[in-house]
Amino acid sequence: MAVAAAPDHLFHLRNNFYLGSFQAAINNSDLPNLSPDDAVERDCLVYRSYIALGSYQLVINEIDSAAATPLQAVKLLALYLSNPHDKESTIASLKEWLADPAIGSNAVLRLIAGIVFMHEEDYIEALKHTNAGGTMELHALNVQIFIKMHRSDYAERQLRVMQQIDEDHTLTQLANAWLNLAVGGSKIQEAYLIFQDFSEKYPMTGLILNGKAVCCIHMGNFDEAETLLLEALNKARSNCGN
Repeated sequence: MAVAAAPDHLFHLRNNFYLGSFQAAINNSDLPNLSPDDAVERDCLVYRSYIALGSYQLVINEIDSAAATPLQAVKLLALYLSNPHDKESTIASLKEWLADPAIGSNAVLRLIAGIVFMHEEDYIEALKHTNAGGTMELHALNVQIFIKMHRSDYAERQLRVMQQIDEDHTLTQLANAWLNLAVGGSKIQEAYLIFQDFSEKYPMTGLILNGKAVCCIHMGNFDEAETLLLEALNKARSNCGN
């Protein structure tokens, strides 16, 4: 008899984070019966949500030196984004950790490295740490990096890997939409339908609204794009007030 898969306690929290419902991710993070690993992942997602909302100092203050490696990596991201004038020391710490055999292969640390080096527009350095994959977020980040490098062929290969793992995963669908936008032409309509599907399944977020708006601009539907962008702007303002 097949053994039933364990319930994924973090599914909704991850989905909120991936789709830009950062406040909802924070508000609905008090989850019972989490394993120690799930608790660390939950905390990482919550603190990354705070980072996305610009609450860098809260993250820096709350994650202490005794925290697990993934949380330390998230704190480094907060430090990097909060103080652009002193990013060199943060990047030096990041490189030091990546070179440490004990923690250098940690998936969250590699993800944060990819995000930081992508911010720096050092795509080759980013790929050194993300290209091996290992998580859906790492594969999705690879898609973003290859698009930034104007290598939609490599981005498509990464997307194929994601589709083989889980075609219906939110990140697979998002990566598909990003690639369709990068390729353009008839693919724009496909990207629009992905964002439309998200808007029908989940609460509307700035990420979904902006995605639909970019598709509309490409298709010449400027009135709809303006309406969507104004709604996204209002959502951003209300998030700032939370």
